[in-house]
Amino acid sequence: MEKGETVLTETEQSVLRTFRQYLITPGQMLCFAGPNFKKYRTALRNMTDKDLLIEERFKGGYSLTDAGFAAMKEYT
Repeated sequence: MEKGETVLTETEQSVLRTFRQYLITPGQMLCFAGPNFKKYRTALRNMTDKDLLIEERFKGGYSLTDAGFAAMKEYT
């Protein structure tokens, strides 16, 4: 692991796999709803704090930052 690289939990990596499953790129929004939103709520907040995701105005909506997209390619 290189200096300055973000370490992600298993749950955060699962969030990135969800973005990859839907072929989401930076600037595109993915909505988490129902059980998935509850399951990933903490991870989504943490990833927003790490500047990997942007929380959108739409409830449960998140988009990848460039750093989040790079992490998605690395971790999935």
